This record gives sequence, C-alpha cells and structure tokens, in this order.
Amino acid sequence: MLELAGIIILGIIAQWVAWKLKLPAILPLILIGLFVGPVSTLISADGTKWLEPVWNGTEGLFPGERLFNFVSLAISIILFEGGLTLKRSEVLNVGSVILKLITIGSTITFFGAGLATHFIFNLSWEISFLFSALIIVTGPTVIGPILRNIPLKKDVSAVLKWEGILIDPIGALVAVLIFEFIRVGEGFNYTNEALIEFGKIVIVGFSIGFAAAYALYYSIKNKLIPHYLLNVASLAMVLAVFVLADLFAHESGLLTVVIMGMVLGNMKVDGLKEILYFKESLSVLLVSILFILLAANMNIDDMLLLYRWETLLLFGIVVFVLRPLAVFVSTTHSGLSFNEKLFISWVGPRGIVAAGIASLFGLKLAMQGEPGAEYITPLVFMIVLGTVLLNATTARLFAKLTGVFLKSSDGIIMIGASNFARLIADYLKENGRRVVLIDNNAENIERAKLLGLEALEGNVYSDELLEDVELNDIGYLLALSGSSSLNEYAIAKFSAIFGENGAFRIVSTDEMSEGTQEPKSYLFTHKDDYINLSEVVRDFPFVNEVIINSRDHYNRLLKEINDELHAIPLFLKDNTGFIHIISSLPKTFEIEKGNTLMYIGKTIV
Repeated sequence: MLELAGIIILGIIAQWVAWKLKLPAILPLILIGLFVGPVSTLISADGTKWLEPVWNGTEGLFPGERLFNFVSLAISIILFEGGLTLKRSEVLNVGSVILKLITIGSTITFFGAGLATHFIFNLSWEISFLFSALIIVTGPTVIGPILRNIPLKKDVSAVLKWEGILIDPIGALVAVLIFEFIRVGEGFNYTNEALIEFGKIVIVGFSIGFAAAYALYYSIKNKLIPHYLLNVASLAMVLAVFVLADLFAHESGLLTVVIMGMVLGNMKVDGLKEILYFKESLSVLLVSILFILLAANMNIDDMLLLYRWETLLLFGIVVFVLRPLAVFVSTTHSGLSFNEKLFISWVGPRGIVAAGIASLFGLKLAMQGEPGAEYITPLVFMIVLGTVLLNATTARLFAKLTGVFLKSSDGIIMIGASNFARLIADYLKENGRRVVLIDNNAENIERAKLLGLEALEGNVYSDELLEDVELNDIGYLLALSGSSSLNEYAIAKFSAIFGENGAFRIVSTDEMSEGTQEPKSYLFTHKDDYINLSEVVRDFPFVNEVIINSRDHYNRLLKEINDELHAIPLFLKDNTGFIHIISSLPKTFEIEKGNTLMYIGKTIV
C-alpha cells in the first residue's frame, strides 16, 4: 500500500516540480524512478530497491506479467489520446517545412540511427532499427515547456510546435508497425507465414480501429451514451478495443487504438474536447505512474550497459549529426534563415511516447528472449534524458547566440473579436504589428479570419492559451470583450504572461457611470464602455490619422477627441513607424513633430 501510494504522490510531485521549473515532466519522473529504483540499491542497507516493480519474476508490486499488462494498457490510453490530437486539416495546413520534417526528416533519423546503432553497439539489424524508430518522436509535452519560456519568432515556434504534435501519433504508428514487422519474422529472412501474420496485424488494427471510432461516434451522436458517462465510456471502449484486437491478432492492440484515435479526432464529435481533456488528465496520472515504475524497474546492470564510450558516440551522432542533417534537408528553400535552421536543429528532445513504447517493447522482446533486447530501454532512456537535459539547459542561451531570441515582444493579443476589435486588429496588421484575436464566439472568429486576421476560438477560463508556444512574441494584452468580469479575469490571469509591455482593458459600464477620472487605468478612453465603443465603430468604421506638430498640439487633439461623444483615441505612431498604445506611454515619452495620432470617430479639425 505504501509503495502504491508513494508512486502516485511522487508522480504528482514530479509533475508540480516540472510545472514550477518550466521543465518537461518526463525529466523529474525518470530521475525519481531511477533514484528509488536502481540507484537506491547503492545506499539501502540490504542492497534492495526502495521500489521494486518486479522481483525474481514472481514478486514485487507487479509480479509475473502484470507489469507488462499494466504498461500495455497505459500506453494504449496515451496513444489513443495522442491520436485524437492529429487533425487532417492541420497536417494539410502546416506547410511544406513541417511535412518534410515528419517525413524526410524522420526517414533520415530512422536510417541514420539504425545504421549507427548496428555498427557502434554491434546489435542486430532488428534491434537497431527498432531503436531508431522509437527516437524519431519529439512530443509536444517535452518541447512545449522548453519553448514556453523563450520568446521566438512565430515561424520558428510554429515549426517546433507542429513537428512535435504531428510526429507523436505518426511516430508511434511507425514504431508499432516496425515492431510488429520484426516480431513476426525470423531476423530479416521473413517467411510467407511471418508476412501473413504481419498482414493480419495491419488489417485487424486498421479495420477494428476504424470500426470502433465510428461506433463511438454514432453512439455519441445518437445520444446512446449519457453525458455523465461519456468520458468513462470512451475509456472503457478504448480498453475493450485494445483487448479485442489482441484476441484477433496478437499484439495488434496498440496499432488499433492509434488508428481509432486518429479517425475519431477527425470527426465532428460533440463532446470531443471533453473526452480529450479527460484523456489528458488521465494521461498525466498514467504517465506519472508509468515512468517512475519503468525507471525503477531498470537495474544497475542495465545502466552499466551504457557505461562505455560508444554511448556518447551514438548520442553525438543522433543529436549533432542526424538532427541537423534532417532539419537542413527538410528546410531547403523554406525561407528560414541559416540561424533559424540551426536553432531548430538544436531543439529536438525526445518524449513520453518514445520512452513509454521503448519500455513496453523492451519488456516484450526480453520476455521472448530476443538477443540485444536489454539495450532497447536504457538506450532510449539515454536519448530521452540526454536531449531533454541538453535542450532544457541550453535552448535559451542557444537562441540568443543564434539571434533568434526576441529581445522585445511587440505582438498584441486581444480578448474579444467583436466588430470593434476586428477593426483595430486589421488596422494594426496593415501597419506591421502582429495581432491575435481570442474569442469563444465561433462567428466572430470566422469573420476575423475572413479579414485575414489571426484568430483563435478559445475559452479564456481554460489554460489553453498558456500552452501555446506560438504566442511567445506577445507583449501586449488588450481585453475588449463585452463582459467586464471576463476582461478583469483575463487581465488578472494573463497579464504576467502576455502583458510584458502593458495589459489594459476597456472601462466597464459601472465604472463609467461612476465617472472615474483615471484614464490611464483603462484602454483608449475612460468614458466609453463596450456598448459606446461598438456604436462609434458602427457609425465610423474606419481609423483616422492626424499628423502632430508638437506636444501641445497632441494634448489639444486628445482633449478634443475625449470631449467628443463620437470619437475614441487609439494609438500614436512615432517617427520610426512604430505604433504605441497610448495607455502604455510613460509620462516622459517625447512627442515629436511628425508623430501620428490615430482615432475612431468624427473628424477633428
């Protein structure tokens, strides 16, 4: 009981430490697992592990094949959740660079790492290429925390973000297929029987995966599952499909759940977000337990397998040769600069899918007595820990050395995508500023996108925005929604993240009626709430510009605009062409002749 409770407690503590230090959770999880597992034998009084998942095959927390069964079920849920995140539209829209990275780049890594492992460690071709298949995966759970604390150009962040998201389920699928292809054959001399067995696995995996996805889809669509059972019913179905597929074709379960997740994720399913959120929460718990168990299950002898110079050579080839080669080949004629390609080459941490599947496959092959199978788990863990440690400690410095680190965050995020917000965003975009609109109203978002604006349909009360590494160049937060409580909440929650240079909101109706005289506390004007602003834009749907002659002229214009019922001051453009939000200007800001004042409303003479 103590050990079971301890695993969960240590796992959640590791997750919290990772969140606090902005590190990938897999790093503290594996380190804790190694400490309470193989490392603890060096300091315990009787030389035993503090946590022993399996001992002498028949003792421990998970005796016999129970650890193997638990890992299989846990990985199936994690892979299903990963499959849900792969959207066909996203694959088609991410651009050629990312598509090349997950195809050409992965192929380079696969063959290069396989060859290197075979000749450096003298392992069989089967084990070498299984290892190489496992390390092509770079997941969002490891890249996200590293990039979230580094302000980068949007293109660079987007490439790394989407590579991680898309390669996760695709890489898992490739690894599963290669494992099954190797498992059913005798070396690379495959018999007709082995090929037929592999074909059965593929056919069963795809057919049951598709059928299960459609069955769950129609069950949800036709209200056959009550809302309160939706999450647990989908979980039960994933486990049922995994076991059922395995009965029809041994070891086809993982392929089946990946296919099921991919198919379901590309359907318009009511409640899909709820299922995904539930699976994400469950995945956090499973990952926390899983990696402490897997790391603890390793022995000192397993770790000593890597205590040789060949380990450093393999790590160096994977990280410093194959990754740059894959990136530079994939980004040819992409428009990315040499330094941007260099930074992308540097950031390639392996993640949860690689380590989890490696451990599962290592267990399976070891139980089958496959020569060299004992190398799979420690080799993959070495790549995972090494790349995560390297990138977590050096990515920020390397970004500065290569010049891709943004010294100032000038992007603007707007909460609310109403007509008023769209007009301002469109004007700022035309003047070279990056603006991102956030709204939970799908119609507002669609209208914004028709104008060519960046717009995200999202809930401000969730943590989705905090996870988006593509918003790292945002430095201004403008809360423009029609809900004063939402505006206040957005300022309180996101000002520290997105309001580096200023976080402002429009005045509420109550504040306006009270006649507040603190215009610097609010955005644009202290006498116009959302309703008034909307009415002004309805009557004057354009932005006026006035050239300023002096500070006195600027002050006079501001007074006239503020006194006019149908005019709203917006921005000030300096003589370098940079647009300043008036509310963010310090009192010492120098107003120069030639500056431009922008406002909405009646023309001021």
